[in-house]
Amino acid sequence: MSDTKTAVVTGSSSGIGLGIVEGFAARGMNIVMNGIEPPEQIEPLRQEIEKVSGGKAVYCHANIMKPEGVDTLISTALEAFGSVDVLVNNAGIQHVAPVEEFPQDKWDAIIALNLSAAFHTTRAVVPGMKASGWGRIINIASAHGLVASPFKSAYVSAKHGLVGLTKTVALEVAEHGITVNAICPGYVWTPLVEKQIPDTAEAHGITEEEVKRDVLLAAQPTKEFVSVEHMAAIANFLCSDDASSITGASLPVDGGWVAQ
Repeated sequence: MSDTKTAVVTGSSSGIGLGIVEGFAARGMNIVMNGIEPPEQIEPLRQEIEKVSGGKAVYCHANIMKPEGVDTLISTALEAFGSVDVLVNNAGIQHVAPVEEFPQDKWDAIIALNLSAAFHTTRAVVPGMKASGWGRIINIASAHGLVASPFKSAYVSAKHGLVGLTKTVALEVAEHGITVNAICPGYVWTPLVEKQIPDTAEAHGITEEEVKRDVLLAAQPTKEFVSVEHMAAIANFLCSDDASSITGASLPVDGGWVAQ
C-alpha cells in the first residue's frame, strides 16, 4: 500500500488479535487496538507495537458487546487517524454445554460479541470506506463457521452467521473497492489454549501431548496448531492489492478439518 492505512482490530490485547496487530504494525499501518483490560495494563504492549510500526498505535478500552462500545471504538479511531481503512472483527468468547442446559445469558453474550458486534462495527465503517473507494473487512470466523460440533450451539450459530454476514456485505460493497472476507481457523496456538492443556490432561488422566493430539487436534488431520503468525500473514495478504479480487470468501486455515 502506498499510503499509511489505519486498522481497527477488535479483541486485540492477546492471542489472534494481537498477532494480527503485530503483523499490521510491521507493515507500517496505524493501529487501533481494542480490549476490556484497563489502558494502563496494555500501555507497555501498545508502546511495543508502536516501536515496530511506521505509524502510530492507540488502545481503546471498550466493551463492544454493546453498541455504545462500538461507537466508542470507531470514534476513537476516527479522532486519532481520520479514517478506518481496515477492520478486523476478531473478538469472541466461547461456552460449551448441551443445548438443553445452555445458559441463556451465555447464548446472548456469545451472539452479542461473536456476531452482533461485527455487524455494528461493519455498519459504522462502510460509509467511510465507500467515500475513500478502498477498504478491507476481515472477519475472524472459525472452522465452526463451516461445520458444527456438539455442545457449541451458540458459538457455531454465531460463526455461521458471521460467514453469512461476510458474504452479504461483500456483495453490497463489491463495486466500491472494498473486500470482505472471513478467515476460518481451526485450533490456534494461543496463551489461552496453552493454559487449558494441563487441566484437561489432569481431568482426563492423559498426558499433555495426548491432549494436544487426541482432544484439541482430533479434527485437524495435520495434528498441528495454526499459529498466530499464520493468521497475521493471511490477514496481511487480504489487505494487499494482490487480494483485490478475493471477496465474499471463507478461507479455511484448519489443517484439513473441513476437508473431511
